[in-house]
Amino acid sequence: MSNTTEKAVVLLSGGLDSCTCMAVAKSKGYALYPISFNYHQRHSIELEGAKKIAAFYHAVRHLIIETNMDAIGGSALTDESIAVPEGDVHRTTVPDTYVPARNMIFLSYAMGYAEVVGASHVYIGVNSVDYSGYPDCRPEFIQRFQELANYATTATAVEGKRITIETPLQYLSKSDIVKLGMELGAPYQFTHSCYNGGEKACGTCDSCKLRLQGFKEAGYEDPIEYVTRDI
Repeated sequence: MSNTTEKAVVLLSGGLDSCTCMAVAKSKGYALYPISFNYHQRHSIELEGAKKIAAFYHAVRHLIIETNMDAIGGSALTDESIAVPEGDVHRTTVPDTYVPARNMIFLSYAMGYAEVVGASHVYIGVNSVDYSGYPDCRPEFIQRFQELANYATTATAVEGKRITIETPLQYLSKSDIVKLGMELGAPYQFTHSCYNGGEKACGTCDSCKLRLQGFKEAGYEDPIEYVTRDI
């Protein structure tokens, strides 16, 4: 177990994967500094979940950044004129729910936050197994961002303090992520994963279908409410 004085910044959207990352970081003994984003996303209800998760884990500080990515648009999650596509767990093309450069932008904020609070780790719940094909969830992206980040802050480039990007879910299936979170006691009842952003998850978008499939294959009941459970 890591020294409890060490700090970790966790990218906390309020969804299943980021909640699992919080559980993993907590299990390592780090002081938690989650960072969330109100980027004017269609499913901004996830931020309410992020607040509850941060409180559950007694985060030292939960930072919520305001950034208007809807000004750029180009995604069904930030542009109301683009419909959220029907979910397809076998999709091979990048769907309209991809938000251009989102993880690159969010990781940049997280690295800055880590430098300020003195954190040596940044956790992000990217996954390259059961996911929607987003290019900024691939291990190649994380590797190259880490290489860039090593030159990007005073802490790393001048003082030689390494800030490591941690991706504990990178090669896990969605069912393995669920199993890991359940073993660690992750508060999945507070999470919101649905792209449509209603009080109840739709059950039909990519995120909902991948989540429902993960819980089913893991042998657990998903604790959140759905309009429909097709899987």
